[in-house]
Amino acid sequence: MLVSTKGRYALRVMVDLAEHQADSRIPLKEIAERQGVSEKYLENILSTLVKNKMLSGMRGKGGGYRLTRPAEEYTVGEILRLTEGSLAPVSCLEGGRHGCDRVQECATIGVWAKLDEMISTYLDSVTVADLVAGPRGLPE
Repeated sequence: MLVSTKGRYALRVMVDLAEHQADSRIPLKEIAERQGVSEKYLENILSTLVKNKMLSGMRGKGGGYRLTRPAEEYTVGEILRLTEGSLAPVSCLEGGRHGCDRVQECATIGVWAKLDEMISTYLDSVTVADLVAGPRGLPE
């Protein structure tokens, strides 16, 4: 599994918003500056997060972005699945289906299925709030 820049930046944005969100929305420009990402690229990622109701966004004066729920309710797994499409370590497990024609005689499917389960279990146990808390906040 290789997480793309889109997935990594989406996670960084969610943590940034959790760290800096008060009662107001945070402008795109501020997020982009703090994260060292171009506004144009970030706008694409934020659009995906807004469309999927992870963030709310508003244009114009006083506009910007904010989380739609508390940081402890967002998991790393859900954010990465949204931006990456799949966290499966091999294509035959994507979407939770065993789509390979050789699955019945595959000697390695068990290894990949267990790895897929471990990845999902771990990433679904880590929240944005854990990341805000830093390394000590991460589950073991």
